[in-house]
Amino acid sequence: MNLNRRHCIVLAANLAGSGIYRNAAAAASQPEHPANTILVLGDSLSAEYGLKRGTGWVALLEQKLQIEKIRAEVVNASISGDTTSGGRTRLPALLAQHQPTLVVIELGANDALRGLPLALTQDNLLAMTRLAQQSGARVLLLGMQMPPNYGRDYGQSFARMYADVAKATRAALVPFMLKGIADAPDSMAWFQADRIHPKEEAHPRILANVWPVLKKGLR
Repeated sequence: MNLNRRHCIVLAANLAGSGIYRNAAAAASQPEHPANTILVLGDSLSAEYGLKRGTGWVALLEQKLQIEKIRAEVVNASISGDTTSGGRTRLPALLAQHQPTLVVIELGANDALRGLPLALTQDNLLAMTRLAQQSGARVLLLGMQMPPNYGRDYGQSFARMYADVAKATRAALVPFMLKGIADAPDSMAWFQADRIHPKEEAHPRILANVWPVLKKGLR
C-alpha cells in the first residue's frame, strides 16, 4: 500500500488520538519492575538487633543481588522478639501488600525461649508456608538449633521440626542458619554480649549459609 505525505500525517494524528503513542511513551518511561520480590519474615536475627543499620544479613542480601545483577526487591518484615504466632498473624496482610515471589521464614527461636509447645510452633510454620505457597510464592525456611542446655531430645526435635515442615510442603530449607557461627569452636567470639545475637562480623557467614539455597528460588 502506498501512502503519500498527507495520508501519513492523518494516520499519525489518528494513532495519537487513539492513545497508542501515549501508552507506548508512558510504558517506556516507567521503571522496570523487579522480577523477584523477596519477603523476609523473621525475628531479631533478621532485624539487625544490636547492629549498625545496613550490616545485617538481609541488607547484605540486597547488596549481593545487585552484585549478581538479579532484579529483586527485598522487603524485610522482621520484628525483634517475634514468634511463629506473631508471624502467622502478620503474614496475610504482608502477602496482600507486597505479593512476594519468595517468602523467607526465619522464626521459631523465640518460641523455644518462651517455652512454647513444639506442636504449636510446627503448626504455625506449616500454616505460614502453605499460605505463602497458595499466594503463588516459593518458600525458604531458615532452620535453627537450640543450645545443649535445652536437652538433647528437645534439641533434636526442634531441629527436626523444620525438616518435617519442609518435607511436608516441599519448601526449600537451610537446616541451620547459624552454621559455622553457633557451632564454631570459638562461637562466643561471634556473638554480642547477650550470647544470643550474632555480631556484625557473623552476618556475612549467615548470608553465605542462606544464599546458595535462596538463589535457587529466584526467577
